[in-house]
Amino acid sequence: MRLIRGTLIALALSGLIAGRASDARAADDAAVRTVQTLYAGYESALKDGAGTAKSRAEAVGGPMKESFDFPAMVRVAVGPRWKSFTPEQQGALTEAFAQYFIATYATRLSQAVGGKFDVTPQSDARGPNRVVHTRVANAQGEDSQVDFVVNPGNRVQDVLLNGNVSEVASQRASFADPLKAGGADGLLKFLRDRTAAMLTAKPAP
Repeated sequence: MRLIRGTLIALALSGLIAGRASDARAADDAAVRTVQTLYAGYESALKDGAGTAKSRAEAVGGPMKESFDFPAMVRVAVGPRWKSFTPEQQGALTEAFAQYFIATYATRLSQAVGGKFDVTPQSDARGPNRVVHTRVANAQGEDSQVDFVVNPGNRVQDVLLNGNVSEVASQRASFADPLKAGGADGLLKFLRDRTAAMLTAKPAP
């Protein structure tokens, strides 16, 4: 009996120590903290249910602007033509892109109500960046892999869906036609129109 009790205590202590070590690694990993802060904002936005896309966007806008490097993301999404735009066009596109990106994620968040966000407590190096691995589950327990590419400034510069589908690359593909048809002004209209459509969409019954 004493042997069994001693074994159980040892197991409990080892689990406690492992948990503390995991917490310590997360606390020391600035890239992980960035994603944890972001997910805390998502969870707060969903604590009273899904609400509307507009209310979710208002709730997550602050954490997303704090966590994402939107200026770097829009430059990559636009591509080489970015350098040909005036500073005023670049500024307007950066702001419009941020609002569009926030609205996109606010729309997707409706699927995560009642679910959970799990963050791996230690990131992996990828060149000068870090990759933070996470899984997002819905209320039915169906989960997806979502990885965040965090730059040396500890800001997210890309999101990898299912481990390899680049969010920024997908945006670049969707921006190609508006850019070809109307340049900076065409893309600006595209971003603003899409954002407005997402924020005014009626919740699914």
